[in-house]
Amino acid sequence: MTRATINRLECLDGLRGVLAVYVMISHLAPFAALPAWVQHVLSHGGAAVDMFFILSGLVILRSLESLDFAATPFLIGRITRIFPVFLAMFAVAVAVQPLPANFDALPWIAPDSLARGIWSDGWPRSWGFDIAAHLTMTHGLFPNGVASDVWLSFLGAAWSLSTEWQFYVLVLLLGRMGLDPPRLAAFFLSLAVVGLVWDSTVPEAWRFSRAFLPNKADYFALGIASAIWLRGESVRPLIVVLLATLLLCAARGQAGKLLPPVLWVVCLLAEQSYGPLKPVSACLRWPVARWLGAISYPIYLANEPLQKILGYGLTLLVPGDPFYFTLFWLPAATLIPIAAAAVVHRYIELPGLRWGRARMSDVRCSGENEQVAIIRS
Repeated sequence: MTRATINRLECLDGLRGVLAVYVMISHLAPFAALPAWVQHVLSHGGAAVDMFFILSGLVILRSLESLDFAATPFLIGRITRIFPVFLAMFAVAVAVQPLPANFDALPWIAPDSLARGIWSDGWPRSWGFDIAAHLTMTHGLFPNGVASDVWLSFLGAAWSLSTEWQFYVLVLLLGRMGLDPPRLAAFFLSLAVVGLVWDSTVPEAWRFSRAFLPNKADYFALGIASAIWLRGESVRPLIVVLLATLLLCAARGQAGKLLPPVLWVVCLLAEQSYGPLKPVSACLRWPVARWLGAISYPIYLANEPLQKILGYGLTLLVPGDPFYFTLFWLPAATLIPIAAAAVVHRYIELPGLRWGRARMSDVRCSGENEQVAIIRS
């Protein structure tokens, strides 16, 4: 394969920001005293993460092609992209873990509320195993009968990072084996079918969480098919994978997940400045949306532990008062994570990215020099 040039997809940069803010809001909304219909609208953070997986399928394929599927620079790029921010936010999450959820001071939160699954309550019994699994990004690889809660312990939002790493490793290996993008899309689509059959037939103890790659592989396949179309090739893989993804969502009984793949295609068309979607394109290209996209990863990881600290403080200041809790909670739980994410982006994420790019450049130059030496010899 020839080395590709990656053009910036401005609409999809803005989409990152929109998705990260929505995930953040979906984490804070269940704690507020809001009407049921508002809670329903803001309760689909998982669907937004699925759109992140689609976006990752597109971006990672483009990155691998630009590197000619070279393993070392790709892995350096991924490690320096993911781990500096993750390690900083994971340290905060571990420090916050002992804080009690204090739901007794939030009587308006029902026993079946999504809020009770967002804030961890107490130190995990298998804390050493959980920390090791998170640090190695393997926390999505364990079936329910082995470690049912490891994928959500400490830093809940980080479950998707394990799914991402499973995808990185597998798509790198398959690409180096010579699978072209259409066959890569077909492989991950087939993997999703295998995951559905597995979950439908095996006992509960042998089922996996949503952090296991086969349970999300169709979204990565849709991203790969999108990359094929964006570079001017056939639209057929995109249509086929889109329809298959919708069918898989329906087969899983996830009616709420039918919309994200469709919205993804709308965003793709907006990226191409398709006439009727120019207002969508303008919104996603809005500088604020693109700035939020730039800090989207720190927003995604920072919001949960910071909101827990804030929520604990508010339960001490206004215990049992839904009005004043919500009055302070909504703006503070939105703005504090964004402000913290901007700081993390500037002082941790950007330096890590610069260091990683320099190392990637060194590796690529070293490889090119070795090739020249071999040719001359």
